[in-house]
Amino acid sequence: MEKDTGKKAYVLQGDERIGEIQIADDVVATIAGFAALEVDGVASTAGNPGGELLSMVGVKTGNKGVKVEVIERVVSVEMAVNLKYGYNIPAVSKKIQEKVKSAIETMTGLTVADVNIRIAGIEING
Repeated sequence: MEKDTGKKAYVLQGDERIGEIQIADDVVATIAGFAALEVDGVASTAGNPGGELLSMVGVKTGNKGVKVEVIERVVSVEMAVNLKYGYNIPAVSKKIQEKVKSAIETMTGLTVADVNIRIAGIEING
């Protein structure tokens, strides 16, 4: 039985005899971020300034620019990405949605209701 633990972690599986399995929403966001980065045409996820500062000092976070909400084992994802110049934006966005949905559902057993993409920028490598 899933329950909100108040710490932005969710019980995936519980068994009174051996314990329970919990997953933090940051983990779900990290899964989404890394899945998006695997799509050809994605340059990076676009995060907040704090996340950008962490990456400058060498701290790798896969969840910058990713927000997840888990309600009753159903996940809604919002993410901002920077795409590479020259790629078809709708096609890359659709691939991101498919990849993120598949990764979260496969790794966590949760159901993904939607993956909303915001194109934050286009990166041009010259």
